[in-house]
Amino acid sequence: MGFGMILIAILLVLIAPLRVSGEPVTVRHREGSVHGFLILRTTDGRTLADGDLIQTTRGNRVTSRLVFRFKDGSLHDETAVFEQGRQFRLLSDHLVQKGAAFPRPVDMSIDATTGGVAVTVKYTDDDGQQKTESEHFDAAPDLSNGLILTLLKNVRPAAPPKSVSFIGATPKPQLVKLAVSVAGTERFATGGIRRSATHYVLKVDIGGIKGVLASLLGKEPPDSHVWILGGEAPTFVKSEQPLFFGGPVWRIELVSPAWPR
Repeated sequence: MGFGMILIAILLVLIAPLRVSGEPVTVRHREGSVHGFLILRTTDGRTLADGDLIQTTRGNRVTSRLVFRFKDGSLHDETAVFEQGRQFRLLSDHLVQKGAAFPRPVDMSIDATTGGVAVTVKYTDDDGQQKTESEHFDAAPDLSNGLILTLLKNVRPAAPPKSVSFIGATPKPQLVKLAVSVAGTERFATGGIRRSATHYVLKVDIGGIKGVLASLLGKEPPDSHVWILGGEAPTFVKSEQPLFFGGPVWRIELVSPAWPR
């Protein structure tokens, strides 16, 4: 087989949808109404955006919206709708990223209510042309888009799930696994009180030839890190993760209101 045919074969594998399935996370702590204040920074501490996490509930259905408004006018806006019965189940997710902070503006919609998972990605290519990619995947009961923080608040640190499913826009929709592991516990403080958070690591597992090629080309996405305070009411403390494919690792933290003197 010539080099051209080999390249075509590799490309066919790369564009083929990945079939993944796993067990959804069991509900241990039910979500309620929340309005949290967040800040987005670079890993060296430079502030990029102010954020809000707004969550409302109706019966077993939860709507969770995460918005970051950047200083340069860019916007990251994601709304996930999910059920919390015996297990968490994503129903829909809508992600909008636009502005200078995002090299490729994206509008991705996920509908997981049809027996499978329908995904539509609208984006702007390198020539400034508007494009649309659509894909349909088999049902993924552990789909985690918009749910990562909620799921990690409910897992047991001694026995986290091996992985969860996630759909990324590359810009073509791609279903991958996020391998979940615990890196240990780390100390932090609130006021004069010392506390301890569980440090979770999420690694994108592309799998198969896709993963081999990504490794060879140095295109493997960086790991994501999330810190969760445990106890009777677990809560998010901090994360370090890219917000888009090929993007830098940014830090998300809680922030307290500042009052004028």
